Amino acid sequence: MDDLLAQIELLESSANLSTSISDVQQAIDMLTAARAKVAADGSTAPLTLAKLQDPFKKTLEAAQKDLKPIYAGLNKYGKALDKKFKDKPLPSAENDALSSHPSLINRAIAMHLLREGQFGVASTFVDEANRHPPHPEPTLNTPNPYLTESWEKDLAEGTFNSEKLQQQFADMYHILHELRHQRNLKPAIQWARERSEALEARGSNLEFELCRLQFICLYTGATPDTQDTAMDTDDENPAGTLSAWAYAQQEFRPFQKRYAREIHQLMGSLAFWQNVQDSPYARLFYNESAWEEVAHAFNREFCSLLGLSADSPLFIAATAGAIALPYLLKMQSIMKEKRTEWTTQDELPVEIPLPSQYHFHSIFVCPVSKEQSTDTNPPMMMPCGHVIAHESLEKLSKNIKFKCPYCPNESHPRDAVKVVL
Repeated sequence: MDDLLAQIELLESSANLSTSISDVQQAIDMLTAARAKVAADGSTAPLTLAKLQDPFKKTLEAAQKDLKPIYAGLNKYGKALDKKFKDKPLPSAENDALSSHPSLINRAIAMHLLREGQFGVASTFVDEANRHPPHPEPTLNTPNPYLTESWEKDLAEGTFNSEKLQQQFADMYHILHELRHQRNLKPAIQWARERSEALEARGSNLEFELCRLQFICLYTGATPDTQDTAMDTDDENPAGTLSAWAYAQQEFRPFQKRYAREIHQLMGSLAFWQNVQDSPYARLFYNESAWEEVAHAFNREFCSLLGLSADSPLFIAATAGAIALPYLLKMQSIMKEKRTEWTTQDELPVEIPLPSQYHFHSIFVCPVSKEQSTDTNPPMMMPCGHVIAHESLEKLSKNIKFKCPYCPNESHPRDAVKVVL
């Protein structure tokens, strides 16, 4: 990308359109003046045109001369683009598992628009999808679009109504705006309190994290009205500390059993209210990423209670696809040269180095066959504790007692247990 940036800088420094625009405007003014003169006195037309010819020609030549470095710069930039982004055909759609499931694609697009707060666009998209409902047909080794939430089936059948989800995501964006821009915790705390049991069942820390941040805001005086105030206390006015203490007495009681250690730390910091920045508790009060962390946690828990992932599946799929595309193109060219085919549909023929945040579940690679396990070839654990793929187990045992390939223990294939990752 450095080459492209260099060409852009060169183009901006050498290509000055203002001079060319000035020359063109001057030519237009000449023609306008000549037309007005001829309209006023037609007998002077030959003389006026004769006088106009030479200066008008020089003006156009000057404009053309000023445009030459611009054309040259654009040509160089175009070559740099072609060199960086080579024109290659996309992989063929022979293994397109979603081509017969348009409902899944429509659902992903609709949900992405709702997640992004594009409610008007989402409503229009859903209305158009409803007027032309898709008719999905089953494809081997692809998910069934009717297995989970009822709204997914409604979208597949063309009867999906996004108003309820739209209102829920509108509430989410309102609370996120209050957290990130207004530094106002009250809407988020109220939301978490109304869903306290569901969050507790999930093992979520969101409600306590929100209340802890509210305690810190009261302690330091960083309320919504004073959100730009530095996180320092007034040595002569402990009002903020007293407010935080009163808040802790009122709000921390439900958390005492589960978060006793954290609450003790917060209450212990009250003894250092005059110089908390130099106390052992400074890290609790000087965390620059605290607001973004709690906003991200709220977004994650909000989507989880709706049965959705925190990130848009469409965004994840597009990002992962962009990362995988060069590897797939290379793999396709190799297979074409060797005249081989991609024979599997539920796994890729080459490993894709995706970021760690895109590793959603563990995988198992059989140490015997070196193949990744699938639903039809799951990992099997033998009594000795070693794990191999089901197909490897069948080949080694042949339905009789056999020796483990990694230790001296012997066992029967019926004693092996399926491992669920």
